Amino acid sequence: MTLTRRDFLKLIGGAAGAMALSPFSRVMPLPEFPQGQRLGRLTASVDLRSAPRIDYPVTGKAYEDAVVPLLREITAGTMDFNYIDQRWVETPEGYIFAGFIQPVRNIPNEPLREMPPGKPGFWAEVTVPYVEFVLENQTPSSPWITDSVTIGRPLRLYYSQVMWVDQIKVSEVTGNIIYRINERYGSYGDIFWAEGAAFRPISNEEVAPISPDVDPATKKVIANLTYQTISCVENEREVYFCRMSSGAKWDAAGNPVDNWSTPIGTHWTWRKSISIHMAGGTVGGGWDTPGVSWTTLFSGTGVAIHSTFWHNLYGMPRSHGCLNVTPEDAKWIFRWTTPLVSLEPGDLTIQGEGGTHVVVEERTY
Repeated sequence: MTLTRRDFLKLIGGAAGAMALSPFSRVMPLPEFPQGQRLGRLTASVDLRSAPRIDYPVTGKAYEDAVVPLLREITAGTMDFNYIDQRWVETPEGYIFAGFIQPVRNIPNEPLREMPPGKPGFWAEVTVPYVEFVLENQTPSSPWITDSVTIGRPLRLYYSQVMWVDQIKVSEVTGNIIYRINERYGSYGDIFWAEGAAFRPISNEEVAPISPDVDPATKKVIANLTYQTISCVENEREVYFCRMSSGAKWDAAGNPVDNWSTPIGTHWTWRKSISIHMAGGTVGGGWDTPGVSWTTLFSGTGVAIHSTFWHNLYGMPRSHGCLNVTPEDAKWIFRWTTPLVSLEPGDLTIQGEGGTHVVVEERTY
């Protein structure tokens, strides 16, 4: 019988009891998330309002990582001049600005009980709003985990993140299947253990190329910084379109910045990775993000088109130079562009200008 989260905490006797157990015995069961086909995870703490209007009184507070049912999406009743995006969502508790809600689903999986024959591991995607993990290594290596431990923030992976699984065990406490997880590319060396039911193995079909019979030389990605859009073109015909968030033009204080701008010009995709740890910048102004899935690098050493789980503000600049898109859009672009990447090893780098053209432009009309 599977233990509930509350039963688990009672069994281990709180934090002191938890620390006495081995890492893979401290893996928490999945939380009981709200029911519903359409759910949202808050990426920041936000105000609840009685209507989709920024000028209405605040009726409550919803906190970061809270998971809420999404009843409907609606256009703002009054313009919020802080954002280009004017979408709000209705929840059972009130209205919330949609830019800070990651659309998620809650789809637990039947975990694998043993590794695929002859394989060192497998790629797996998080299919629940979030899953908590524990570290195998006693001391964290990456800045984001170090900071989380310091401030007491829960260690979590989020819906749509992709990680590498290389071991499978049965928890000594819950009896559930748990996975040992790491990052194959860009890792600081941290090793995680988490509930196996949170992860869905990725199949070969999911990385199969899209329109492989089309001459790769006729494919082109056009990223428009003015309109914050991406168009994928074959033989001068648009075959895919999505919104994006390019490099931020203002810092957190509202000051204009140039160092985060997305480079304008013609580039080529030179590296693609199913999942990569992305980090950069400086102390106080940097970033450190694990499990960034469906990453297509095209400029410099780190500018990429990639999926995003930490915001839902597509349509306005807010990245550190990359082109943020939804996980679904990032996956499509990953499969459509060259070079073609197989499930194993899931990462490929080419030299020179042999990949798909990526044209970054600004227009005034």
